[in-house]
Amino acid sequence: MAKPVETTLRLLFPQWQGGNNPPYTFGSELLEWLAPPADGPVEKIEIVPFDGTPLKNENGIVGRTSLQSQIEEVHRAIDKHSPNRIIVLGGDCGVSLAPFAYLNKHYDGELAVLWLDTHPDIMTPDIFQNAHAMVMGSLLGEGDPDFLKNVSHPVKPHNVMFAGMRKTGAEWAQIRDFEASFFERLQLRSAGPEELADTSAPVIEWLKSTGARKVAIHFDLDVLDPHYFRSLLFANPEIPMPHGTPHGRMRIDQVTRVLNDVADEADIVGLTIAEHMPWDSLNLKNMLQDLPLIGRGFS
Repeated sequence: MAKPVETTLRLLFPQWQGGNNPPYTFGSELLEWLAPPADGPVEKIEIVPFDGTPLKNENGIVGRTSLQSQIEEVHRAIDKHSPNRIIVLGGDCGVSLAPFAYLNKHYDGELAVLWLDTHPDIMTPDIFQNAHAMVMGSLLGEGDPDFLKNVSHPVKPHNVMFAGMRKTGAEWAQIRDFEASFFERLQLRSAGPEELADTSAPVIEWLKSTGARKVAIHFDLDVLDPHYFRSLLFANPEIPMPHGTPHGRMRIDQVTRVLNDVADEADIVGLTIAEHMPWDSLNLKNMLQDLPLIGRGFS
């Protein structure tokens, strides 16, 4: 009997509406250029570019209609290939919702999810209006009904680990208290950047406790320390970082070590890289467009 064909689908998903940050489209396109060549099918999700018109808050979520349309497009791309593995190059954090929901269903609800992010992304519309901060909550089966329609098999709380997360400060008391209550109620596991600075042990111990053999990893680049990696939302050179913002504290080598240690223990079937905000490249791109001879309007 022939062995089933293993397919790794690469999704290019330059979504910006989930975080209401149009430059994420450019960040995703640059990430696509930087990434090694794909060894399987590639699908690009077409995104309506920002035209200067502000997104509207639609029943508690900014850009709800656009986001739902994009999720439907992702479903069509996935159904076209029925992949065993999915790589997602985003875009904001919302790009993980449909692919990870598919993978958990594909693996009979036994998927483990490692959420490598400074934020847990478990918000609800009554607390936060941008959907990119709700995606992990939806994958756990909680939150807005429109987005929950995409999660037929919620991820088991025991199968979720948050790595590199930092606690929200007193300035955001409502969010801080909501996150603490959510984590306590579902008994969610987490390890901060200090715990992972020199070892991957907290993550590996969690993974072994799940018994899961398939893992999806969401890697939000904002888990990285802006002192070492500047292509992050909060590292905008023209806008001071808001006081108390819990920015990332991990280095590239630490993240690489954690992910490779996980790969030694289990089969990584999903990998998202999200929220690439390359300020220097973006500013240079805009500058080139305005220069004489090379730029727009010149010949």
